[in-house]
Amino acid sequence: MARASRAGGDAATAASAGRQSARPLRADARRNRDAVLVAATAAFAAEGVGASLEDIARRAGVGVGTLYRHFPTREALVLGVYEREVESLAASADDLAATLEPAAALREWMRRFVRYAATKRGLVGMLRTMVQDDSELFDRAKSQIAAAARKLLGAAVDAGQIRADVTAEDLTRSMSGICVVSGRADEPDCAGRLIDIVYDGLRYGASAEPAAAR
Repeated sequence: MARASRAGGDAATAASAGRQSARPLRADARRNRDAVLVAATAAFAAEGVGASLEDIARRAGVGVGTLYRHFPTREALVLGVYEREVESLAASADDLAATLEPAAALREWMRRFVRYAATKRGLVGMLRTMVQDDSELFDRAKSQIAAAARKLLGAAVDAGQIRADVTAEDLTRSMSGICVVSGRADEPDCAGRLIDIVYDGLRYGASAEPAAAR
């Protein structure tokens, strides 16, 4: 019991350490932190969460002391990678909506969701151990992603480019299902083909005219 309590305390400390990174940083410190997260994302995807922290620091072009200054534990680094991936996926909805027509923006976001989910799959075991008594992390991520899906779906429906009877939950569940069945290393194009099938289904039965013209 004491060991379990200590583990829970260590996990809570790691989660807290990761969240403290939201405090304003100097420009150079922010660049170093971002470089560590980019390197860690690649390393965890290739080698799992047990990847060498020293190698991650080297790939990021920083000293290992700098890595530990931003992320004092492996758990804090895992949390930082996960939060960065969620924020990047959610924020990309605005960027895509501003640069692509609505259906194309939705399709590209679907592809990004699958890439995000692949990263999450490698981290989720440790994350659940870290925050087993605190669902706030996952609830917040789910809310951010659902809001992005609603934004892109709504714009595409209003433009008459996809059917109107699909919800954000339908979309994210479909993308999650694709991630489950397309994880084989010998079929790297499987996810792309499945996304195209789902996307074609979204297009089927679209009104073919913008909402303002109906």
